[in-house]
Amino acid sequence: MSVGTRAADAAFDFDEVDPVRAVALGGVGLLVAAYGSVFYRFIDVTGDPTGFLVLSALALGAATALSRSLRLRWAAVVAVGLLAGGLTLYIFSLPRQPPLVPLVTDAIALMTGRSLLQVTNVDLWVLGVSPGPLFLTWYLAMRRRYVGSVVAGGATLGFLVLTGDAANVTTLLGVVGGIVAVAVGDMDRRGDSLKAAEPLAVLLAALIVLSAVAPVVPAGPSRTADTWSSFQTGGPGAGGTVEANLVRADSQLGVAGNLSLSPEVRFRVESDAESYWRIGSYDRYTGDGWVRTGSSHSYSGRLQGPAGQSRTVRQTVTAIDEIGVLPAVWKPVEVDGSVADRTRVTDLDGLALDGTLERGERYSVTSRVPVASARDLRSAGTDYPSAVAERYTRLPSSTPDRVGERTARITARADNPYATARVVERWLENNKNYSLDVDRPRGNVADEFLFEMDAGYCTYFATTMVTMLRSQDIPARMAVGYTPGERVAEDEWVVRGYNAHAWVEVFFPEVGWVRFDPTPTGPRVSAEQGELAAARENNRTDVDTNETGDGEWTPTPTDTPAPLTPRAEQPAQEAPGEVTVPDRITRPGGGPSGNVNVSGPTITSPPTNPPGGGGQADDAGDGDDGAAGPFGGRPPTRAEAALSVIVLVGAVVALRRTGVTGRAYRAVWLRYQPTSDPETDAERAFERLEYVLAERHRPRRPEETPRQYLAAVGADERAAQVAAIRERAKYAGRVTREEADRAVDIVDEMVGWRGA
Repeated sequence: MSVGTRAADAAFDFDEVDPVRAVALGGVGLLVAAYGSVFYRFIDVTGDPTGFLVLSALALGAATALSRSLRLRWAAVVAVGLLAGGLTLYIFSLPRQPPLVPLVTDAIALMTGRSLLQVTNVDLWVLGVSPGPLFLTWYLAMRRRYVGSVVAGGATLGFLVLTGDAANVTTLLGVVGGIVAVAVGDMDRRGDSLKAAEPLAVLLAALIVLSAVAPVVPAGPSRTADTWSSFQTGGPGAGGTVEANLVRADSQLGVAGNLSLSPEVRFRVESDAESYWRIGSYDRYTGDGWVRTGSSHSYSGRLQGPAGQSRTVRQTVTAIDEIGVLPAVWKPVEVDGSVADRTRVTDLDGLALDGTLERGERYSVTSRVPVASARDLRSAGTDYPSAVAERYTRLPSSTPDRVGERTARITARADNPYATARVVERWLENNKNYSLDVDRPRGNVADEFLFEMDAGYCTYFATTMVTMLRSQDIPARMAVGYTPGERVAEDEWVVRGYNAHAWVEVFFPEVGWVRFDPTPTGPRVSAEQGELAAARENNRTDVDTNETGDGEWTPTPTDTPAPLTPRAEQPAQEAPGEVTVPDRITRPGGGPSGNVNVSGPTITSPPTNPPGGGGQADDAGDGDDGAAGPFGGRPPTRAEAALSVIVLVGAVVALRRTGVTGRAYRAVWLRYQPTSDPETDAERAFERLEYVLAERHRPRRPEETPRQYLAAVGADERAAQVAAIRERAKYAGRVTREEADRAVDIVDEMVGWRGA
């Protein structure tokens, strides 16, 4: 039997591991780690990853053990059986029937770019799907079937690339691992030494460096922050507008870095009441962004209203610029007009639009707005529906404990979810500044904003408030849309791009979702007005309509009753170290902070930091001063570190094969002689002398003595002195420190280190 055939069919033997096979298995390990890390992220976002880690270890351990005895065809049966069994369990966990319909529709959507994070039960999907590929990939590697192993692992990684969940760095790491496994695995089959893999190391290093300059591997929208090139530029998200980041995010919203405001007019609203014009909401927090789980269906008639008391608000929206969304007051129950046939309803009861609204196109929406008093909300209790609690209190398992600990201290005096929400809302308003010029965090956004950042914009405030509330088991989600805009008549508002905004919705039993807005209103409105003033100074024609530009419309003073959402009286003075939280506050220029009419006593939080502070010193994490570096002043991820090691190895191999490392070593050796004992220094000085003379004339022949060689090449008296000192050290066994130093100095002069 040939060596190649024996190697191909042999099971793994720990006693016969050689460096070549170890490198080949390492390549497969990189591939497994690449798609395994994506699976791990899914589980981390949705719950505790311990079960996934145990299941993965069992699959890899079984593959290693069974590689000794299980034939290939039966291994394939085991892998397919694991996959089929896992999918069956996943199917029966779905609430919809018939069970195969959602599986097929989900598969089609995933293959066309829908992120797995949008699958409601993605944790069950991962636990059902992952063991099969893990088992087969590693089993084939143990059997030296490296090509088949890479095909199995590559197909899994490729599927995750299609869904947009495998980031550039992760995908590149898997590609590099696959190349190493196939190339070095072929060397293993032929019995070659590891030295033959040196050209491969150089090529891989070049591939990685090239991808850092011009990424060629696609990445999904939810993970564009995790690219090999982004760490060199300090992270993505720079540039763009708040509106583009929020309103055009569709089902996935990534938290960006510095953004700008767009003053262009977008639409006009005629409405019974001023409100926020909601676009949609997001339920799944990933640590670095948001995902709207579930799917959508066509609008087919009136939708269900909120659970508790509500009032009707009718609004008509006219597109002034082309828009691709359907702004509406929460909660919409009916859509009229030409867009009804193109309206879709998400699983979170938001409205979406197939296509766009052309300029001048109109539609009407009837909404039912929840109405409740502060007493109603305080007494709403915590008897949440299980589906609501399960969906809207989840946080990534990697969320630092200090987030919940800080929230618990801030809200220690709040004795109900409503009070907790009000305290958190006001705490963020008072302790964080508003700014559009921020660096996007590389870790958990809420944790970074709470402890390490002094300022941010609405996305940061809303994300952090939702996370803080969920850490206290209060259902909350992030909503996006537009603030009311410029009021131009008693029942009419003009909305611009800079009105795009993010806020928080908190669930209360028997009431529904109630809006809270932790973003400081004054600085936000000032930034918007500054952007508008600059645009008008530049004579832009897209920032005003016939109705705007003459100042905010105000009603004529009358003796009519107060509106449904009156402004609360602000306390004249707040006690030191306390944050006073009124039950109701209407934000100037930004609309009311909630959907309910409330009044009552105030709630105070424990002592906090001064406004603008980043958190208490006792538990704040180590800050990042923004130091420059290849990773933007942050630690590299595991994938980036692995790729960096491969680049380093490839660079060292390339330098060695081109002789650069040898020449560099020789240059240092020739020009620098560390001090040792006199005999050693004298011998080393003569070796350096010989090297200089060989470069200038010729090398010394084996039969020539040092004196004969010096005479043959016509060396001067200085070289003779060095040879004489070396002879005394070598043959007489004695030389003084001064003589050895003299020999070193002479050679230094001849080399030109000090110049002769």
